Amino acid sequence: MSDRFEPARRLARGVQVLFDSMGYASMTEVKLRSRRRVDVMGINDKGRILIAEVKSGPADFRADSKWPEYLDFCDEFFFAVDEQFPVPLLPEDQGLILSDGFMAGIIRPSAPLTLNAARRKNMTLRFARQAAQRLRMLDGGS
Repeated sequence: MSDRFEPARRLARGVQVLFDSMGYASMTEVKLRSRRRVDVMGINDKGRILIAEVKSGPADFRADSKWPEYLDFCDEFFFAVDEQFPVPLLPEDQGLILSDGFMAGIIRPSAPLTLNAARRKNMTLRFARQAAQRLRMLDGGS
């Protein structure tokens, strides 16, 4: 039985390799205060936050109406897709990452977004707490 989420996980892994190469620590499935989850979030040592919304196919993109909400939670926003994705479906004013699961590259830069100081602090703390909770689980914690 195949895992229907595997294509998205594969693309997210490539995005994480890219973010790492850019100096960003990253994590998948990061919960926002709004109860939404972003597919991949990266944060660097200066506190800049990147978000990538992974789209495994046209149906995935068409079914998603929540991505505009993510723009208020980052400094840069990207869609991450594979080379088979019909790129003209995606908004031209958003960043674009092409991923193959092993690596990824920025095809189109993100429009600059403004993240206010209070939200940046909140996002940084959320990222740190979620990362710590996941590490605890890996270490056998409950």
